[in-house]
Amino acid sequence: MQQHISTIQRLNSRFNRSALLNRSFRSLLVILVLSLEKYIMSEDAGSMLVVYDDPSDQRSLSLDDASSTEESPDETRLSLESTHDAIPYIGQRFATHDAAYEFYSEFAKRSGFSIRRHRTEGKDGVGKGLTRRYFVCHRAGNTPVKTSTESKPQRNRKSSRCGCQAYLRISKTAEFGAPEWRVTGFANHHNHELLEPNQVRFLPAYRTISDADKNRILMFAKTGISVHQMMRLMELEKCVEPGYLPFTEKDVRNLLQSFRKLDPEEESLDLLRMCRNIKEKDPNFKFEYTLDANNRLENIAWSYASSIQWFEIFGDAVVFDTTHRLTAFDMPLGIWVGINNYGMPCFFGCTLLRDETVRSFSWALKAFLGFMNGKAPQTILTDQNICLKEALSTEMPTTKHAFCIWMIVAKFPSWFNAVLGERYNEWKAEFYRLYNLESVEDFELGWREMVCSFGLHSNRHMVNLYSSRSLWALPFLRSHFLAGMTSTGQSKSINAFIQRFLSAQTRLAHFVEQVAVAVDFKDQTGEQQTMQQNLQNVCLKTGAPMESHAATILTPFAFSKLQEELVLAAHYASFSIEDGFLVRHHTKAEGGRKVFWAPQEGIISCSCHQFEFTGILCRHSLRVLSTGNCFQIPDRYLPIRWRRISMPSSKLLQSPPNEHAERVKLLQNMVSSLMTESAKSKERLDIATEQVSILLSRIREQPISLQGGRDISSINRNL
Repeated sequence: MQQHISTIQRLNSRFNRSALLNRSFRSLLVILVLSLEKYIMSEDAGSMLVVYDDPSDQRSLSLDDASSTEESPDETRLSLESTHDAIPYIGQRFATHDAAYEFYSEFAKRSGFSIRRHRTEGKDGVGKGLTRRYFVCHRAGNTPVKTSTESKPQRNRKSSRCGCQAYLRISKTAEFGAPEWRVTGFANHHNHELLEPNQVRFLPAYRTISDADKNRILMFAKTGISVHQMMRLMELEKCVEPGYLPFTEKDVRNLLQSFRKLDPEEESLDLLRMCRNIKEKDPNFKFEYTLDANNRLENIAWSYASSIQWFEIFGDAVVFDTTHRLTAFDMPLGIWVGINNYGMPCFFGCTLLRDETVRSFSWALKAFLGFMNGKAPQTILTDQNICLKEALSTEMPTTKHAFCIWMIVAKFPSWFNAVLGERYNEWKAEFYRLYNLESVEDFELGWREMVCSFGLHSNRHMVNLYSSRSLWALPFLRSHFLAGMTSTGQSKSINAFIQRFLSAQTRLAHFVEQVAVAVDFKDQTGEQQTMQQNLQNVCLKTGAPMESHAATILTPFAFSKLQEELVLAAHYASFSIEDGFLVRHHTKAEGGRKVFWAPQEGIISCSCHQFEFTGILCRHSLRVLSTGNCFQIPDRYLPIRWRRISMPSSKLLQSPPNEHAERVKLLQNMVSSLMTESAKSKERLDIATEQVSILLSRIREQPISLQGGRDISSINRNL
């Protein structure tokens, strides 16, 4: 046996010192050395699986001795600077014990396992100091049995330890003058399978996040992107294949969670400090907060200058979403959001509350009204929260309160899936049919039939839904303006918008900044301008004068809705009746919608209430206008909130119209028509470009009046 040991030592020594061996020969030597070692161990399986250099260093080693274990997860971070492509050998020397650890860890990584620091002998600064160290396989030892207590729940995690005996021992020596560390024991026999190269990198010891990567991750977190998106971006930046970063999504989530485990009181102070700093830079930024009896942050709400400006135009219908929480601080989060003239989500404000009581909600609503100069929305959509409902009736008595249908539908699986089983989808389809009805009478009749058909008479959720039907069912809401926010497309758009700054919550103080990044008003303005330029590509489908007129005024989003109604209007017939018109589909002999039209006053209304509900005229009204030789949609039925040109700020909106402003508005419409007509052919575009250049030169020669300059600059700010 001693002869075999000497052979291994000589091979190891030559293997480590020769710099002339090519890679193939070196690999062959590795196989030979490992084979010899395996042969030796198989010859003496009953003895300790350790190779000793000198008899004086022969000690028994028990890896199951929990009392001798020195483990530190922080010390398992590895250096990848080793240039040696070899296995450890008895007598191998290192300048420091850290150098030995780095060498052994590199060998472990190539072999398919990781290591950890185990037991030490001696102590720095005491006697001879640290004299011996043991490095062991990460699966060495056995997990000690924990005594369970009823008061403290135990984490039921499976341990990876299986009593593996692979290890490396180094001892400190000074026989050549300067102290150095020498390998005095090494065993490479594992009682478990070793991992492949593409698997070993997932071991905790090899998963590290550098400081640079940490900063990058925190920056991504502020923008609100998901952890999955962070990983994909960093893979692209580092030019690595998917899944080959030195850390996993779980590591990133743990990192973000570690930043959330902070002192709530200190975080609250940082949040207030952040708001004050923003206020100093932007005086139009608004925030309000309250402190409790212990001088701790209780509630806070804030809104940005741009949000307040947008609310002037698009604050007629608002969603107040209170279904989210900042989990790190267990605070309810409320978000006010609406839809702008391009059909995109529009952020109005945000609030963090101590709790979900009537008192807290009332404070939040008062703060919001203060931000918006006392202006309340026409309609507000919320979740089914009784406390919020009570607060709204007090603080916004003139505002129509309704429940968000998508927030209700999101609860259906937990409410009805188990109850209805295979009939769940059938019931859901019937629910949607009833929800979209126009007549209250039809809804009431259909609801009773549905309850009987599915046996839901005593179901408490059905009882609650029916008792609050006037707050969510469309037959009860069609006479109130909701800006189309009950549609599936808009609900998904709003929810995705909210998730942008909820997907990666970090520091509480950073949340205000994170929301600002997610809202990103400058980018929204750029998107609107791009869509406005796309107007020249709008395809007119009917050839009707009403269509071409509306195309010059409405945004592409709103025009597409109106155009759909114009196309369908051609399929309807209108009949004059005593108090207006009856309009129905040409294939129907009965039914229809009643339309009232007063041409002199320019007033038209339909029993379907689509204009009141969406701000877009219905096919029935358009049919009557067409029959009555009306070639332009009355101005009042092209609402400002759906027009291409965003109206000026609040001051201009509240000021009485004057002749100059009206002429500027007329010119804008003419320019829009010019763009639409010129884009239809190359010849038209050439003529328009040439003539506009001449006209622009002549205009620039004219003097500028002060009032005219103010009006133009005000309009430009809101384009």
